[in-house]
Amino acid sequence: MAGGGNGMKVLVTGAGGFLGAAISRQLIKQGDDVVGLARGTYHEMEALGVSMFQGDITNIQDVKQASFGCDIVFHVAAKAGVWGKYNDYYKTNVTGTQNIIDACYENGINHLVYTSTPSVVFTGEDENGIDESTPYAKKHLCHYTNTKAMAEKLVLSHNGDKLKTVALRPHLIWGPGDNHLVPRIIARGKAGKIKLIGSVDKLVDCLYIDNAVLAHLAAANCLKQGHYSCAGKAYFISNDEPLLMKSLINKILKCGQVAPVTKRVNGAVAFGVGGMLEMLYGLLRIKQEPIMTRFVAKQLSCSHWFDISNAKNDLGYTPYVSIDEGMVKLEACLKDM
Repeated sequence: MAGGGNGMKVLVTGAGGFLGAAISRQLIKQGDDVVGLARGTYHEMEALGVSMFQGDITNIQDVKQASFGCDIVFHVAAKAGVWGKYNDYYKTNVTGTQNIIDACYENGINHLVYTSTPSVVFTGEDENGIDESTPYAKKHLCHYTNTKAMAEKLVLSHNGDKLKTVALRPHLIWGPGDNHLVPRIIARGKAGKIKLIGSVDKLVDCLYIDNAVLAHLAAANCLKQGHYSCAGKAYFISNDEPLLMKSLINKILKCGQVAPVTKRVNGAVAFGVGGMLEMLYGLLRIKQEPIMTRFVAKQLSCSHWFDISNAKNDLGYTPYVSIDEGMVKLEACLKDM
């Protein structure tokens, strides 16, 4: 993989999470000195050689202390999900990102790679081969996408002589160790609670974890080498193998030895149910995420595949683990659990 290997000191926020941990492991393999900033304790990361700093990105002093002496920052940490209070999302995703930027300035860190999301441009309509010229959505269906768009704009607006920044938009990261997408699909499949949304199957992009790591290290390598054509820009990142939503879900279910999904629900009905559940949960102040929301209904009924030519040309990014190869690795991992 590109990037690292120069004995640099690197800060990875969210180093205890799926992507952050994967990036940290690869950096360690390449000889970098890695500091991981996370709210919890992760002894398994420490055992690998990561210097874990327990702190919160919403606390500027924690961020400044963790990033002191670092050469580059991978800002992966975020409040994800589609349900919760706006202030919680804003504090982590926007204020936390501003703290990262401020710490970079104060500690003389010149390079920042930010993990964004394609959802910053999602309007609830099909996305067929769109590229980075697509504007940000004017209205967002959940606090996550709204605050991530704010954070991405912050990161890119601070690109300049003192700080070079790049934002990556990986879509549907999965693979061994995934603690979100894969377990959720398998759990709902086993419970018979998973359904396809809409009468027509749409194409979607996804991203195997090793390819997600590769993209982040490729972006960092471009910045470190002074190839600033990527600086101040955002990039869609995927496996470059769009497939039907039904196929993706059933491939994951097969890895978990779960029967394929066949049941469907009308897209408009799912959207309406999502809206009603959001209102009900809000009135009753239920913290648990509704089984359906308007955002999820639109995500599952729309196409999401992207032109990643800019990532290939500017970053030198080319996914090297195919979806089918990744599924073999995922199935083996799940069998060992």
